[in-house]
Amino acid sequence: MSCDGCSVAFAGAGNPAMEQFQWGTLPGIPKVILHHPMFSEHSGDAFTDPYRQAAAGNLGAPYIVVLEGSVPDDQALPSGGGYFAAMGTERASEWLVRLAPGALASVAIGTCATWGGIPAAAGNITGSMSLMDYLGGGYRSSWGIPVINVPGCAPVGDNFTETLTALLSWANGIGNPPLFDELGRPAWMFDETVHRHCPKAGYYEEGVFAHEPGDNQCLVEIGCWGPVVQCNIVERGAQNHMGGCMVAGGACIGCTMPGFPDKYAPFYKAPPGSAISGGISKVYGGAIRRLRRMSMKTGNREPMWDNADEIPSAFAAAKGPRSGTDRFAAYFYKKLQYNGTVHHGKRYKKQPLPKSRDILTQKGVDHSQSVDVLREKAAPREEI
Repeated sequence: MSCDGCSVAFAGAGNPAMEQFQWGTLPGIPKVILHHPMFSEHSGDAFTDPYRQAAAGNLGAPYIVVLEGSVPDDQALPSGGGYFAAMGTERASEWLVRLAPGALASVAIGTCATWGGIPAAAGNITGSMSLMDYLGGGYRSSWGIPVINVPGCAPVGDNFTETLTALLSWANGIGNPPLFDELGRPAWMFDETVHRHCPKAGYYEEGVFAHEPGDNQCLVEIGCWGPVVQCNIVERGAQNHMGGCMVAGGACIGCTMPGFPDKYAPFYKAPPGSAISGGISKVYGGAIRRLRRMSMKTGNREPMWDNADEIPSAFAAAKGPRSGTDRFAAYFYKKLQYNGTVHHGKRYKKQPLPKSRDILTQKGVDHSQSVDVLREKAAPREEI
């Protein structure tokens, strides 16, 4: 019960790539033979034959079952009463019954396979469920491994290939077994929330929020669930370590989480908790933002400019002396900054201004004359 998006994500993975498994070029990992309805060169009986061998225990090699899509409740249908999903002439759910017990591991890729996803949403007649729900909490593979879950709709391709690499390395006797959390997710990928690593998280702290998708500020008020969603897309990127929902200005709708989509609906409506946390953030964040702007104003001046009371930039909006407020703020900021150590601000006040400062004026260059800028004539104000 899937859209094949997880297979597309797997095919688009780059570190490691799908082809590296098939070519056997990953150090310490044996060559992997991929039996996949989308990527296989075979069809019909030639395609399903390895599945039959594996189910009978005659494959001659360890195998891993990877499920994409949720499992429909067609085992509850009477014999001969049809089914919702098939592979070959048999129910897809029956293949899981036959293959999962003997597998080295059973891996669910994507949110449909890990938590049920969209086919398991309210109102769906298929009674779809996750691989964990289907096999049960007592399931263990032939190597004693519970169901491994790599969620996402679609998942980050590299999340799946990295999990597979860690699993195969350990199975081949290299390193320690990979760590998974209480829901079978790779712990090193899904132990942090989206918000903690989001490039827009600093705006939340300062109480500045986006008004529509694509804005550069925090997206919580337009329906972002990032503060409670466990996912690594903002630091890993959607593909080739680029992109990702929040990076592109899109709110997190919780697609990696159990209960998606129903528990995170309606999309693009602010989560209930944001009314409290966001309101508090606007109060203290406004003060923090203003204090930081004052520090930034001080930080954007060289000590030499402080001594000369001038910023030698034609781009500067205010090139003259600092205001009394700026001087007052800078004085106390430096008091705190250099407390208990050398006060470099005081030291620099004793520095003489370089004699070659503003050398072109000293050489008689008239900056008010017209000049060629990017091969175009820039007329002085008098000419205009």
